[in-house]
Amino acid sequence: MTTRLIGRRIKALREERKLSQERLAEMFGFNDRQTVSAIETGVRRVTAEELVLAVERLGAPLEYFTDPFLLVGEGRFSWRQSGVDMQQLEAYERRAGRWIAAYRTLAPQVGRETPLMRRTLGLFPRSSYEDAIRAGERFVAEFGLGEVPATRLADVMERELGILVLMVDADRGISGAACRLPELDAVLIARHEVKGRRHFDLAHELFHLLTWDAMPPEHLEEARETGGNRVEQLANNFAAAVLMPADTLAGFGNWSALGQAVLVARLNAVANELHVTASALKWRLVVLGALSSTIARALPDAALRHNGRNEAENLPPAQFSRPFMEVLGLAVGEGLVSMRRAATLLELSIDELSDLFAVHGVAQPAEL
Repeated sequence: MTTRLIGRRIKALREERKLSQERLAEMFGFNDRQTVSAIETGVRRVTAEELVLAVERLGAPLEYFTDPFLLVGEGRFSWRQSGVDMQQLEAYERRAGRWIAAYRTLAPQVGRETPLMRRTLGLFPRSSYEDAIRAGERFVAEFGLGEVPATRLADVMERELGILVLMVDADRGISGAACRLPELDAVLIARHEVKGRRHFDLAHELFHLLTWDAMPPEHLEEARETGGNRVEQLANNFAAAVLMPADTLAGFGNWSALGQAVLVARLNAVANELHVTASALKWRLVVLGALSSTIARALPDAALRHNGRNEAENLPPAQFSRPFMEVLGLAVGEGLVSMRRAATLLELSIDELSDLFAVHGVAQPAEL
């Protein structure tokens, strides 16, 4: 692992500095670029002397090359955000990368292997919105998400698909992200977003992970439930179908015959029942032909805000997730990482980390 890790880090830094393999070979005193290639692919081990040279001549700290709790030249992120400063986002990406890298490193060591093969949706940029909707409906049926899929979606993603789902204290303006690693997929969700938005973001990012190779998402995308480029619209249609299956909505009767006041009340009530936003439900009904776009546009946005409540009813879930905390607890218990380092990784005190284990129902690990 260390040989491959150092090789990947050297390659990432070389590419960042726009250096050729030939130039790097000269800097290290190698006879040819094949030596650099062998190092970058993990075929050849870097000696201690060569590692010191890398620190000196590439101008990076030793931890850059050796710390497994970093994502360097590996993770690709797609962020759902609104108006976030790029430097701020990059700083947060580095923080989030440490959590994902820690899980990626520790999970196999405590017997939690990531899936050998990834699932895909079989959709492409030219797929129709109807194709995306059908894929969402099939996902609900094949994974048995039931009539209120939002309540089981995260668990299915973690337990059935091996996707790491983390509820995080994100910077203002960040709603969530999908992250693709060679051996792991992850989703970050801002836990202080309203419940319906959290669920929509989760289903939206699931689409990106299941179609990443066919249509890689943009690094930055606007956090919204409608609009965007074609890939984002496909993702939105998939997410809406997952969270609001047509069969479930059919059980709530005729929508188009309702007067505005009654329609608003029903939208808010059903949205609360399905754990989605009333706005997302409104446009899902339009797509299904159960509500005309004219009627939908005439509805006052204020009446649907917070699903008709005076303010958002939002009890944020605990930070991170139970599978993540289980892996961390096992790693501490087996002496793979200290309690202090684990707390530092999560930016918590040791007491706060102990409380977080308890909140997730994970036994307090005893350090060796």
